[in-house]
Amino acid sequence: MSLTYSASSRSLQDIHDTRRLADRLVEVKVHEQFTADDRSFVESRDMFFLATVDAAGQPTCSYKGGDPGFVRIIDERTLAFPSYDGNGMFLSMGNVQETGAVGLLFIDFEKQRRMRVEGMARIDTSHALLTEYPEAQFLVIVDVVRIYPNCPRYIHHYQLVERSRFVPHADSPTPVPGWKRTDWACDVLAANDPAHNPDR
Repeated sequence: MSLTYSASSRSLQDIHDTRRLADRLVEVKVHEQFTADDRSFVESRDMFFLATVDAAGQPTCSYKGGDPGFVRIIDERTLAFPSYDGNGMFLSMGNVQETGAVGLLFIDFEKQRRMRVEGMARIDTSHALLTEYPEAQFLVIVDVVRIYPNCPRYIHHYQLVERSRFVPHADSPTPVPGWKRTDWACDVLAANDPAHNPDR
């Protein structure tokens, strides 16, 4: 399914005389299957931004981080990523269960490159890949609808200082974030939350 512009997008394109350019971009950039270059780019990322929407049309956007390769391309039209412990609100994942519509924005701040992936997502608690993600609650499987790069000109140039020490690893215990031991949070944590263990 290629990108279809809304009437409002078309109106703005016409006001700014960009309809021809918009149509050409669909012709030459929008695609429905991951290329080898797409796979290499996505699987080298250690973060992305996830946009979701609920049934009432209320959107939310969240940051997802992990080690490089935490997003996997399963096949040319499917990707997967883990859901790790968060703040327990499940806003994004609730939206995934409710509507499934997602947009993923992958950015390389060092080489100034970005890519959008849009599709329909679902939660999978028994996928074979789940065993490769220590402490993951479940996997999110995205059936891709469209893939396309974005112009990188406004990407600020950043360099990695260090990756988060909270990303789970099989060979070491994951530290507990300090906020989980504050007065406002400690009495309402899930029964199995590691923060209940004073040795963590």
